[in-house]
Parts: sequence; C-alpha cells; structure tokens
Amino acid sequence: MPARFRGVTFDWTRPYVMGVVNVTPDSFSDGGRHLDLEVALRHAEALVADGADLLDLGGEATNPRARPVDAAEERRRVVPVIEALARRVRVPLSIDTTKAEVARAAVEAGAEVVNDVSGGRFDPAMLPALADLGAVYVCGHLRGATLAEVFAAEGAVSPAEVTAELRAVVDGLPGAVRARTWIDPGVGFGKGADPATNVALGREAGAMAAALGCPVVVGPSRKRYLARLTGSIREADLDAATVGACLAAVAGGANVLRVHNVRLLVASLIAYSR
Repeated sequence: MPARFRGVTFDWTRPYVMGVVNVTPDSFSDGGRHLDLEVALRHAEALVADGADLLDLGGEATNPRARPVDAAEERRRVVPVIEALARRVRVPLSIDTTKAEVARAAVEAGAEVVNDVSGGRFDPAMLPALADLGAVYVCGHLRGATLAEVFAAEGAVSPAEVTAELRAVVDGLPGAVRARTWIDPGVGFGKGADPATNVALGREAGAMAAALGCPVVVGPSRKRYLARLTGSIREADLDAATVGACLAAVAGGANVLRVHNVRLLVASLIAYSR
C-alpha cells in the first residue's frame, strides 16, 4: 500500500533513502557531530539536497557501548530539531525512538514516522500509542527487553526466524496501525558481527515483505559486520561497504534504505538502475 505524507507519496516503484540525523553524543558513527541545533539542521538539509527521501532523527544511541537516556533528555535533544525541520524541509520526518512518550512528542512536533528498533519490546506503551498517533510505524526486530540484553545474548538468527518473530508483533497490531506498518529485520541488532547472518537479512528483504505484507526497511549503514567484512573501521571504507550491502538488499527486494552517507548511496542507486 502506498504511503502518503505531506505532498510525498511512497509508491514502492523504487527504493527510498532514509537519511540519518543523530543528535547524540555517543552514536557509534557520528556521535557528537550534530548536537548543536543549527549544525543538526544544516546536516539534515544537506542530506535532503543529496537526495534523502525522508529523515530519521535520533536522540538516543543504540550501539553496544551507548548509555541509556531518559525520555526527558531524549525529547530535549530531538523535539527542537523536528520542529525546525518541519518548517525547513519538504520530506517526511521520522523519530528513531523506543519510547512512547518521545514518539508522542515528536509526532506533535511534526514527525510522521515512528522508527522503533525494539518493535515495542522496550516500552509496553509504544504499541498502544501508535493507534492514537496515526504515524507510519517502522517495527524493528531484536531479542531482549533492553539494549544490554540484546547485545549480551546476540548470535546468529535466520531470516525465517526474524520473519516469524516480526509476524507475531505485526499480527497483534490494531488493523489501522498494521496498515501503516513497515518492518525492519534489525541488521546488527543482536545478530553479532557475523557477516553472513546480517547479509542474509538484506537479501531476504523481498521475501519478508511478501510474507508480512509490509514494506521493508534495511539499515546496514556503518554496522560492525561491515567492519568485519572490510577489515577496516575507516568511515570511507564503511560507507563503501554500506553501498554494497544496500544494493544487495535492493536486489533482494528492500523498499527503504537507512544510511548516513546519502550522497554516495543515491549516486550508486542511479548507476544501479541503468
């Protein structure tokens, strides 16, 4: 089903690009770069100029070394950015949060997508809140009730297992919410740094979409398994590997690609489509 935002329709005839805007001090890739409001806004506008179809704003890091923050601090970081971007850019805005309270505040500020990497596991109030918010819901896959649990128990998981566990969540959503749900297999979240496990999730994106009847978001950008594949933690090397992972996911049927380096991916998608 097409997704319609303010003047923008995602009709799924091509892959769409979600640009990452982290307003956190400890994100694994770009923590601290965009804490200042104007810096964050300029970065977001640059991502749109580079071809981002939507922007994903995050105020709490979700890597293994990140420290949790409370809802008040997360709101303080993201709400001013969303309010300003809602006036300054024409693409849809997404809030990357696992907290219902933050999701509500972000939607009130202008966000139209709630990107919850936990699929409702971290906050029991998230799934009920979605019925009121009217936002598109990106339902992520992981195992555990906290990030500490997710990474403590990480290991290989098959696409079939991920699909079955996402199905259990999606089938339990109210019909109206289910109709506007996208799914994310959670590349890198509790799957370890093993390349094969994470690559398989991207390659099976189309099968997941068909099985669950939902568009699929794949977010491999600068993840640990790419460092394992390349033998490098240099940002340029990880961005190049990210493009490869994204193109493999597109070949597998992915609908949305969540990345830090929008310009490089968009140029690659143009070349890939010709």
